[in-house]
Amino acid sequence: MANQAATSFNGNIKKALAGLRRIDLEGLRWRVFDAKGQVLGRLASQIATVVQGKDKPIYTPNRDDGDMCIVLNAKDVCVTGRKLTDKFYRWHTGYIGHLKERSLKDQLTKDPTEVIRKAVLRMLPRNKLRDDRDRKLRIFVGNEHPFGDRPLEPYVMPPRTVREMRPRARRALIRAQKKEEQQQQGPNVKRGKKREVETEVTA
Repeated sequence: MANQAATSFNGNIKKALAGLRRIDLEGLRWRVFDAKGQVLGRLASQIATVVQGKDKPIYTPNRDDGDMCIVLNAKDVCVTGRKLTDKFYRWHTGYIGHLKERSLKDQLTKDPTEVIRKAVLRMLPRNKLRDDRDRKLRIFVGNEHPFGDRPLEPYVMPPRTVREMRPRARRALIRAQKKEEQQQQGPNVKRGKKREVETEVTA
């Protein structure tokens, strides 16, 4: 079964299966995350929780009890605001003046899996367990993956609580609605009101 699943996978099978021998897979659950339409930071926080094992009652900070995480559709992940053009990844080659940078938009076109990987790794504590937790994270660009023979469990993202509208935005919305109503009624109504006010003042 494992060979059949691996042969049906069209991606880089060597990269997808790298480091699996160093993981004790006994008793681990295989959680599947669908990144399609999900916000990058909210998805990464849920993955970091599962990779660390914080969703289990047996969690201890000095043990690696996290589950295997398979992330699909990394190319369809979403971001809020202007992060596509304003967020940059920077690194230095070691040579003088060789500070490199790449925007989030360019990184998504080049390798979208690295966007999710960096977001998750930067939410993990910087200790000796970080590399082991990184090996439990398998990210794929599309829907295909070579772990079809494993007992996969789809992860259900928690519902997103939408914050109520702030007072200033609410007042702006009310003003815009009143302005639309006045425009629909036409300019004759406004002139009539002005004439009524003028007659009251003269009286």
